[in-house]
Amino acid sequence: MGSMNTDGALLVATGVRKIYRTGSVEVMALCDLDLVVRHGEMVGVMGPSGSGKTTLLNCLSGLDDIDGGRVLVDGHDLFAMSDAARTEHRAHTMGFVFQAFNLIPVFSAVENVELPLLLVGTRPREARRRALDMLDRVDLGHRVGHRPSEMSGGEQQRVTIARALAGRPAIVWADEPTGNLDSTMADQVMDLLCELNRDEGQTIVLVTHDGAIGARVPRLIRMRDGRLVDDVRRTVTAPAADLDLP
Repeated sequence: MGSMNTDGALLVATGVRKIYRTGSVEVMALCDLDLVVRHGEMVGVMGPSGSGKTTLLNCLSGLDDIDGGRVLVDGHDLFAMSDAARTEHRAHTMGFVFQAFNLIPVFSAVENVELPLLLVGTRPREARRRALDMLDRVDLGHRVGHRPSEMSGGEQQRVTIARALAGRPAIVWADEPTGNLDSTMADQVMDLLCELNRDEGQTIVLVTHDGAIGARVPRLIRMRDGRLVDDVRRTVTAPAADLDLP
């Protein structure tokens, strides 16, 4: 790809390679991949099944090891760190939203959101305040005491978004965040993610197979066979539901 402009970069990946080995068979899941994501960007990643979308997210966030290359997040080389240091860095600088909500069933919404804060040493009173603030921000201030089983899928996913954001991460990784939702709830979750990016400058990298979701992000990357084959920036207007129409 030649030299990359890394001005204002939050994430810089260079020559990232990931190989999956099964017996004597090797599959190149990521092939010498380069990517720069700047502060405040919202990036969608699309591609056919098996193209490497989730592998990209897992490797660039440090959830999976890589077989070659470098990944810098906020100036820190993820794979030059020990596992423990990488885990701590991830806890302090990254938020995650997955297709499966991964909420703790016996915890209320506010307890689910505050748990990661408590795990990184936030004082309980401050953790509770930030959890309540974030639930209010995602329009769940009236559901803070409810357990996941008492909520709709869209509400549960908004709890996971509040949980991802409560630690004030530099970057949020979202892997098929609307995959378990019907189209109405999916639109509401995307409305929220777009609003957080637009109004608060939250950096978001979002993997999706849904063309309607991909159409809503300002920068769309397409993958095929572990490579980036397209990288398009465009102006995205809000959907009709978000516009002030007469």
